[in-house]
Parts: sequence; structure tokens; C-alpha cells
Amino acid sequence: MFTDGRSKAIVFVAHCIMNQNSISDGTAEYPGSISEIMKLLYKSHVGIVQMPCPELLCIGLDRGNIDGSAYPVVEENTRIRKMMNLRSSKQKISQLVQHLIFQISEYQKYGFDILGIVGVNRSPSCGVDTTSKNNQEVKGRGVFIEALSNELEKQRIHIEIVGIKANEPEKAVKVVQNLIYNGN
Repeated sequence: MFTDGRSKAIVFVAHCIMNQNSISDGTAEYPGSISEIMKLLYKSHVGIVQMPCPELLCIGLDRGNIDGSAYPVVEENTRIRKMMNLRSSKQKISQLVQHLIFQISEYQKYGFDILGIVGVNRSPSCGVDTTSKNNQEVKGRGVFIEALSNELEKQRIHIEIVGIKANEPEKAVKVVQNLIYNGN
């Protein structure tokens, strides 16, 4: 089964890597997608699964503050993180995580290689190595990546999760190259 031309290699990426239009006002580094990462993924012949944007789905495009871009990024991200920790957001995050776990399990069941998950550091939701908390960028995970990591661990699914920053394109490319070519 699935012995056609597909690579059977998959990378899951944070929504905003493919769609900068989805992130909070004042934080986009690119007009559309993070082009260096998208070019790398395209050239490597991996399947790309765009994860949902938890912030957009939980609190909307304006993140509940039409004037969000008037505040320093880490302050606005801290406010967003608090909203993402509300019960209603946590319930939606749980549903989103379950959908991703199902997709990952389906791919693995049929012999596909999940090369990894790429998040975006500093994000209150999709941060991997750093997140925004207490009005600063701190070590730790965003609420969505943390929930996804916990569920992967609970299900005994081992997938590497890496974080990049859009404003560090050379470093981001190296991180994703390592994930694709040297990981697993």
C-alpha cells in the first residue's frame, strides 16, 4: 500500500510558517510564508502538514485586542498566553491536539516517516525552546506545543519537535535541514 511516487516523509509545521497572515498584529516578518523554510521543505520532497493556528481558532485574528501591535511583542504575547490558558481555549487546544495525534498515528500506521514538528519560538502557543511569559521571552514551551508534547508522550509517540524564529532565517534553515536530513 502507498507504493507510488510519494516520499512517505512528513513534516508538521506551525501554521504561521506557511501563513504569516495568521499571526498577531505587529509580528509578521514575511508577507506570506517563511520563504526560506518553504523552499527547503519543497526541495526536500517531504509532505508538509500545516498544523492549525490555535490562537486564531481560540481567540480570533485580532487576538482579542485590536490595538495589540501598539504594545511590545512579549507583553502582547503574555496577554495572549493568558487567554490561551482559559478553559474554553484549553478545550479547543485539546481537540486540535487529538486531531493531530490521529493524523500522526495514521501516517505511522502505514509506514510513513514523521521527520518532526516545527514550531515557532517566542510564540505563546507554538514556542518550542522559548515562549512569552511574564512580559519576557523565557525558556519553555507555548501552551499548544506543550499540550501536543504531553499527548505524544502519553501515547508513546516519539517525534522530534524543533523551534525556529522567522527573524533568524539562516539559523532556522539549519535547524530544519538537521531535522530533515540528520534526524530520526
